[in-house]
Amino acid sequence: YLPLLRLLEAQLQDQRREYEEEVEALKNQVDAMQEELEKQQQAFLQTMQLSPEVQVEFGIQQEITRLTNENLDLKELLEKLEKNERKLKRQLKIYMKAQDMAASQATAVMGRSQRESNMQVAVQRKEKDFQGMLEYYKEDEPLLIQNLII
Repeated sequence: YLPLLRLLEAQLQDQRREYEEEVEALKNQVDAMQEELEKQQQAFLQTMQLSPEVQVEFGIQQEITRLTNENLDLKELLEKLEKNERKLKRQLKIYMKAQDMAASQATAVMGRSQRESNMQVAVQRKEKDFQGMLEYYKEDEPLLIQNLII
Protein backbone atom coordinates (compact mmCIF):
# COMPACT_ATOMS: atom_id res chain seq x y z
CA TYR A 1 0.00 0.00 0.00
CA LEU A 2 2.90 2.37 0.66
CA PRO A 3 4.00 2.75 -3.00
CA LEU A 4 0.38 3.32 -4.00
CA LEU A 5 -0.03 6.01 -1.34
CA ARG A 6 3.17 7.74 -2.50
CA LEU A 7 1.95 7.65 -6.09
CA LEU A 8 -1.41 9.13 -5.11
CA GLU A 9 0.29 11.76 -2.97
CA ALA A 10 2.57 12.74 -5.87
CA GLN A 11 -0.43 13.02 -8.19
CA LEU A 12 -2.27 15.14 -5.63
CA GLN A 13 0.74 17.47 -5.29
CA ASP A 14 0.98 17.78 -9.09
CA GLN A 15 -2.69 18.66 -9.31
CA ARG A 16 -2.35 21.20 -6.48
CA ARG A 17 0.65 22.81 -8.21
CA GLU A 18 -1.22 23.00 -11.55
CA TYR A 19 -4.24 24.49 -9.78
CA GLU A 20 -2.10 27.13 -8.06
CA GLU A 21 -0.40 28.03 -11.34
CA GLU A 22 -3.77 28.34 -13.04
CA VAL A 23 -5.13 30.53 -10.23
CA GLU A 24 -2.03 32.74 -10.44
CA ALA A 25 -2.42 33.09 -14.21
CA LEU A 26 -6.08 34.02 -13.80
CA LYS A 27 -5.21 36.59 -11.11
CA ASN A 28 -2.66 38.16 -13.46
CA GLN A 29 -5.25 38.23 -16.21
CA VAL A 30 -7.77 39.94 -13.91
CA ASP A 31 -5.14 42.52 -12.87
CA ALA A 32 -4.33 43.25 -16.51
CA MET A 33 -8.02 43.67 -17.30
CA GLN A 34 -8.49 46.01 -14.34
CA GLU A 35 -5.58 48.17 -15.51
CA GLU A 36 -7.03 48.28 -19.02
CA LEU A 37 -10.45 49.23 -17.63
CA GLU A 38 -8.90 52.06 -15.60
CA LYS A 39 -7.11 53.36 -18.69
CA GLN A 40 -10.32 53.27 -20.69
CA GLN A 41 -12.22 55.06 -17.93
CA GLN A 42 -9.58 57.80 -17.77
CA ALA A 43 -9.64 58.17 -21.55
CA PHE A 44 -13.43 58.37 -21.49
CA LEU A 45 -13.42 61.04 -18.80
CA GLN A 46 -10.85 63.06 -20.72
CA THR A 47 -12.90 62.70 -23.89
CA MET A 48 -16.06 63.90 -22.16
CA GLN A 49 -14.27 67.11 -21.16
CA LEU A 50 -13.37 67.91 -24.78
CA SER A 51 -15.50 69.85 -27.23
CA PRO A 52 -17.95 67.89 -29.42
CA GLU A 53 -15.80 68.35 -32.54
CA VAL A 54 -12.73 66.99 -30.79
CA GLN A 55 -14.80 64.12 -29.35
CA VAL A 56 -15.88 63.13 -32.88
CA GLU A 57 -12.30 63.32 -34.13
CA PHE A 58 -11.08 61.28 -31.17
CA GLY A 59 -13.81 58.68 -31.80
CA ILE A 60 -12.78 58.44 -35.43
CA GLN A 61 -9.14 57.95 -34.44
CA GLN A 62 -10.15 55.22 -31.98
CA GLU A 63 -12.21 53.46 -34.66
CA ILE A 64 -9.35 53.68 -37.16
CA THR A 65 -7.00 52.17 -34.58
CA ARG A 66 -9.47 49.39 -33.80
CA LEU A 67 -10.01 48.59 -37.49
CA THR A 68 -6.27 48.62 -38.15
CA ASN A 69 -5.66 46.15 -35.32
CA GLU A 70 -8.52 43.97 -36.53
CA ASN A 71 -7.10 44.10 -40.06
CA LEU A 72 -3.68 43.00 -38.81
CA ASP A 73 -5.26 40.13 -36.87
CA LEU A 74 -7.16 39.04 -39.97
CA LYS A 75 -3.99 39.20 -42.09
CA GLU A 76 -2.20 37.04 -39.54
CA LEU A 77 -5.08 34.56 -39.57
CA LEU A 78 -5.07 34.54 -43.38
CA GLU A 79 -1.34 33.80 -43.48
CA LYS A 80 -1.81 30.99 -40.97
CA LEU A 81 -4.67 29.51 -43.02
CA GLU A 82 -2.69 29.78 -46.27
CA LYS A 83 0.23 28.01 -44.62
CA ASN A 84 -2.11 25.28 -43.39
CA GLU A 85 -3.61 24.99 -46.88
CA ARG A 86 -0.18 24.51 -48.45
CA LYS A 87 0.64 21.88 -45.83
CA LEU A 88 -2.61 20.03 -46.48
CA LYS A 89 -2.07 20.16 -50.25
CA ARG A 90 1.39 18.61 -49.81
CA GLN A 91 -0.08 15.90 -47.61
CA LEU A 92 -2.82 15.26 -50.17
CA LYS A 93 -0.26 14.89 -52.97
CA ILE A 94 1.71 12.41 -50.88
CA TYR A 95 -1.46 10.54 -50.01
CA MET A 96 -2.56 10.42 -53.66
CA LYS A 97 0.86 9.09 -54.72
CA ALA A 98 0.63 6.43 -52.02
CA GLN A 99 -2.89 5.52 -53.16
CA ASP A 100 -1.71 5.27 -56.78
CA MET A 101 1.19 3.05 -55.76
CA ALA A 102 -1.09 0.86 -53.64
CA ALA A 103 -3.63 0.62 -56.46
CA SER A 104 -0.98 -0.33 -59.01
CA GLN A 105 0.43 -2.96 -56.66
CA ALA A 106 -3.05 -4.30 -55.95
CA THR A 107 -3.79 -4.39 -59.68
CA ALA A 108 -0.59 -6.31 -60.32
CA VAL A 109 -1.40 -8.81 -57.55
CA MET A 110 -4.99 -9.13 -58.70
CA GLY A 111 -3.83 -9.60 -62.29
CA ARG A 112 -1.65 -12.53 -61.27
CA SER A 113 -4.30 -14.10 -59.08
CA GLN A 114 -6.95 -13.51 -61.74
CA ARG A 115 -4.87 -15.27 -64.37
CA GLU A 116 -4.47 -18.16 -62.00
CA SER A 117 -8.20 -18.28 -61.20
CA ASN A 118 -9.11 -17.98 -64.92
CA MET A 119 -7.19 -21.16 -65.51
CA GLN A 120 -9.17 -22.94 -62.81
CA VAL A 121 -12.72 -21.52 -63.06
CA ALA A 122 -14.44 -19.22 -65.54
CA VAL A 123 -16.03 -16.36 -63.60
CA GLN A 124 -18.77 -14.19 -65.06
CA ARG A 125 -18.60 -10.54 -64.28
CA LYS A 126 -20.74 -7.59 -65.21
CA GLU A 127 -18.89 -5.01 -67.29
CA LYS A 128 -19.20 -1.39 -66.21
CA ASP A 129 -18.21 1.77 -68.01
CA PHE A 130 -15.99 3.70 -65.57
CA GLN A 131 -14.90 7.27 -66.13
CA GLY A 132 -12.57 8.69 -63.53
CA MET A 133 -12.72 7.90 -59.82
CA LEU A 134 -16.42 8.53 -59.17
CA GLU A 135 -19.15 6.00 -59.70
CA TYR A 136 -22.53 7.56 -60.48
CA TYR A 137 -25.61 6.99 -62.52
CA LYS A 138 -25.67 8.64 -65.92
CA GLU A 139 -28.90 10.51 -65.10
CA ASP A 140 -27.19 12.08 -62.02
CA GLU A 141 -24.41 13.61 -64.12
CA PRO A 142 -25.94 17.15 -64.43
CA LEU A 143 -26.55 17.28 -60.67
CA LEU A 144 -23.00 16.09 -59.98
CA ILE A 145 -21.53 18.74 -62.31
CA GLN A 146 -23.67 21.44 -60.72
CA ASN A 147 -22.50 20.45 -57.22
CA LEU A 148 -18.86 20.37 -58.33
CA ILE A 149 -19.17 23.87 -59.77
CA ILE A 150 -20.86 25.21 -56.65
